[in-house]
Amino acid sequence: MEEKKYLKWYNKIGYGSGDIAGSGVYNFLAAFVMIYLTNTIGLNPGIIGTLMMLSKLCDGISDVFFGAMIDKTRSKLGRARPWMLFGFIGCAITMVLIYAIPTSWGQTAQYIYFFITYTLLNAVFYTANNVAYGTLTALITKNGNERVQMGSIRFMFSYGTSIVVQAVTVGAVEFFGGGAVGWRTVAIVYAIIGLISNTISAFSVKELSDEELDGEDNVIDEDGKVKYSLKDAAKMLLHNKYYLMICCVYILQQIYSAMINSGIYFMTYVLGDANLLGTFSVAINLPMILGLLITPFLVKKMNGMYKLNLSGYLLGTVSRGLVIVGAYMGSVPMMLVFSAIASIGMSPLQGDLTALIASASEYTYLTQNKRLDGTMFSCSSFGTKLGGGIGTAMSGWLLAAGGYVADAAVQSASCINMLHCMYLWIPMIINFVIMLILSRLKVEKANEELIAAKNA
Repeated sequence: MEEKKYLKWYNKIGYGSGDIAGSGVYNFLAAFVMIYLTNTIGLNPGIIGTLMMLSKLCDGISDVFFGAMIDKTRSKLGRARPWMLFGFIGCAITMVLIYAIPTSWGQTAQYIYFFITYTLLNAVFYTANNVAYGTLTALITKNGNERVQMGSIRFMFSYGTSIVVQAVTVGAVEFFGGGAVGWRTVAIVYAIIGLISNTISAFSVKELSDEELDGEDNVIDEDGKVKYSLKDAAKMLLHNKYYLMICCVYILQQIYSAMINSGIYFMTYVLGDANLLGTFSVAINLPMILGLLITPFLVKKMNGMYKLNLSGYLLGTVSRGLVIVGAYMGSVPMMLVFSAIASIGMSPLQGDLTALIASASEYTYLTQNKRLDGTMFSCSSFGTKLGGGIGTAMSGWLLAAGGYVADAAVQSASCINMLHCMYLWIPMIINFVIMLILSRLKVEKANEELIAAKNA
């Protein structure tokens, strides 16, 4: 029996365009905040990394909190869209503030300023926006194929934005005067673009009613609000092994991205050309976009996501291994080719990850008879921020451990070895670990068995 369709083509594209905003914030920070802080402001990478990790300690509970708040929200705009809209306003403001550290202040004041603005961005505003944006996948359609399509379109916009941000940012900073002024101006431009795309996305779709979403089965009080507490929601999440697996995958993916984003150091000091960052960005992100285009077809062809994701990450792991071989052979073309092949292998999981979260949410509903869509999608924000924070902090710690000297024409042998570890070895190892997790992520089969048992 064919599933009911809920969305038109323009709903899917409008929704996906919202990741121009989120990806713009994430990539601008992940790829450039460290080099901005070290080379423009003159801060220590090891201290920055430590501050980022301390920020994550303040950040841990906010994902589940905002997820629960979305589940409890009832408004004319729905549950998630109000948080998505207002959350990005705060994202835009705090992103600009991060790239506007007063250069006349002492270093202690600059560290405090960075810690406060970075924590506000991640723990409050980015969380509210990102959890809400992901939750919409479960709130605007119940059609599994549409969810995969939405995820693929969303990440096409995400990786397209990543290509643009990584390709144009360095040149744009110079165009706007360089130094602190240049970074601040670029941040303002990205913030405005993000505000526009986020608003268009939120108004491109409409959330389904509680009745359509089977919400009547939730525990509701006389005011129409869900009764369960934040503690109850957390317990239900911890009892969902698939939620925990997806959280781990998100965390590892973001650490992977942070290591790849440290490529500006690798290109500058190992390959000898900082402009190669844009070339590698295209080689990594363009194949990812092409892979995302065919992901919905492949999911349908292979009757689900499990085999496709697992085989894709096997290809991704082997290919990242061959990137290492190319690097030690001194062959940039070989590195580019296998970087591209690795991205193709990794693309299906990127495209269907939000659909996997929706399936994990359905698993909670089938086992606990409660809908926690907002809380469930907190794993995407939690994993993105925690993994991104750990990865960026690791970049700072590893650079400091390797003896990196800001603006030096040549780095020491220990620093060069560390850059090889960061850009080559860690990404390959992470891909292998994700592949092992995916071998156990059989949530679709579990849901089918639960539905069959219920019908019986």
